[in-house]
Amino acid sequence: MDAVEKKILDNIDAHREEIVAFARDIYTHAELGYKEFQTSKKFADYARKLNLNVQEGLAITGVKAYLNEEKKDNVSLALIGELDALRIPNHKYANPETQAAHCCGHHCQLTGILGAAIALSDPEVAKTLDGQVVFFAVPAEEYGEIEFKNRLKEEGKIKYGGGKCELIRIGAFDDIDLNLAHHTGMGDKITFREGTGSGGNGFVSKTIRYKGKAAHAAGSPHLGVNALNAASLGLSALAYQRETFQDPDHVRVHPIITKGGDLVNVIPEEVVIETLVRASNFEAILDAADKTDRAFFAGGAAVGAEVEIETMPGYLPSLLSETTNPELLEAAKIAAGEKYQVEILGDDPRKVSGGSTDVGDLQHIQPVFTFNTGGAEGGAHSSSFAITDEELAYIVTAKVFALGAYRLLRDGAKAAKKVVEEYKPVFTKEQYVAFMDSLIKTEVRKP
Repeated sequence: MDAVEKKILDNIDAHREEIVAFARDIYTHAELGYKEFQTSKKFADYARKLNLNVQEGLAITGVKAYLNEEKKDNVSLALIGELDALRIPNHKYANPETQAAHCCGHHCQLTGILGAAIALSDPEVAKTLDGQVVFFAVPAEEYGEIEFKNRLKEEGKIKYGGGKCELIRIGAFDDIDLNLAHHTGMGDKITFREGTGSGGNGFVSKTIRYKGKAAHAAGSPHLGVNALNAASLGLSALAYQRETFQDPDHVRVHPIITKGGDLVNVIPEEVVIETLVRASNFEAILDAADKTDRAFFAGGAAVGAEVEIETMPGYLPSLLSETTNPELLEAAKIAAGEKYQVEILGDDPRKVSGGSTDVGDLQHIQPVFTFNTGGAEGGAHSSSFAITDEELAYIVTAKVFALGAYRLLRDGAKAAKKVVEEYKPVFTKEQYVAFMDSLIKTEVRKP
């Protein structure tokens, strides 16, 4: 550990209570995707207190805070923290105004980059960084409320449902060369994943709308067309597709009914289903999406209901780096101290995540390194999720972010430049946008 690294640790430790207080505030005032107005304002206000140049309103609620802008042409590193939460109203710390709860640890990410901003904006530390640092608070990583996002799209406020996808589209990553991201995990370790292939599923999203004909449910049901019956048949047909999904593709299709009718004594005239269609490679996503469409169209054909299926691009499969960056690994070891352990998780096809993240989209365009810190227990995306070790979840996370940035950007930013020079993008930004746009479609089948 050199003198600058010691100062980084000392700076974060000196602001420990302030950092933890910020985390608890965000934890108990959770907001949903593209609605994180209070959360983003709290972050922006704090960044201004650190005399950072702040840009707000990116993809509705995104915030960028800049350090060392005069060095941006050398290399630019983004530290990413996500703003949004999940709608889990029965969680202990659910926000009663939004029904949202941070059951995936995004508040830990945001706290981590805030703590890193405190440490790195120290003038003695900042002058050792031979590049720009962007503390980037990004919206809408959790892909829910599809109808709400479709309305935003119709209003021209967004085009894609995922926050990073939208930020890529509008050019908010154009001034960034590489990225450092984080996720909260269970247990008491700092972990990295490495290997080849997919680290998590990609997906497309679908809104299925059945339109039938209302009638008195008891007096004259024969005069109606029951949209709920059509939807039930569609769901059953989808279930019969599952045996055709191959295990290595990690296919997940998990619909919910968001509207099942209007009144119990009226034949349901409109039923709405939302679903994501996930898999670990895009060929499997498209195959499963085609089977999903066939199933839901079949339900409408069976009872004579109209079916409208709106498909939107979701996320690309996330990628694993072949090796862990040695500078980040050393940063994690320093941050861990004697209390915590650092572990590298190898490539295991049995452990590919069925979940998805828009980090995968960014990985197809720019280098992204992700580390996990524990400090939580229970289940992610569930009411049992709880932070049990604030030191690991918040303070150590901030230290890894800050130390990682320093080690990448010191000595002429040679480590960061090496990453950027060796990175081979899958898409240019323009190719990515064209690919995402190609997935947008609406298909209607009338009886």
